[in-house]
Amino acid sequence: MPASPPGKTCPTCGRRFSWRRKWADCWDEVRYCSKRCRGGPSGLDREVETVLRRMLSRRRPPATLCPSEVARTVFSEDAWRGGMERVRRAGRRLAREGVLEVTQGGRAVDPGTARGPIRYRSVP
Repeated sequence: MPASPPGKTCPTCGRRFSWRRKWADCWDEVRYCSKRCRGGPSGLDREVETVLRRMLSRRRPPATLCPSEVARTVFSEDAWRGGMERVRRAGRRLAREGVLEVTQGGRAVDPGTARGPIRYRSVP
């Protein structure tokens, strides 16, 4: 059996995804990891990006920003935890654009594969 093609990065959520057998005939055309991501970033997603950029610009390098700070700013006190994935998706998109770096333990990590607590910092 031949090796599967290399993975891709979803332009909406920034996650890495791998080839699946159902995509065997159309892998070259596949851009998104799921039906949910096909619609692209929503207006709220763009608002989260704007707030993230603004909050990060107020920090002096090498200071970092926790995604929960952004979520608490954008969403209500009761809903911020539910907005965390939206903030992480925005962070992955901005990292892909070169606006910020995603870090864990002070080291830059791949935002598409990072698991656990992360922080954002401006690109040097």
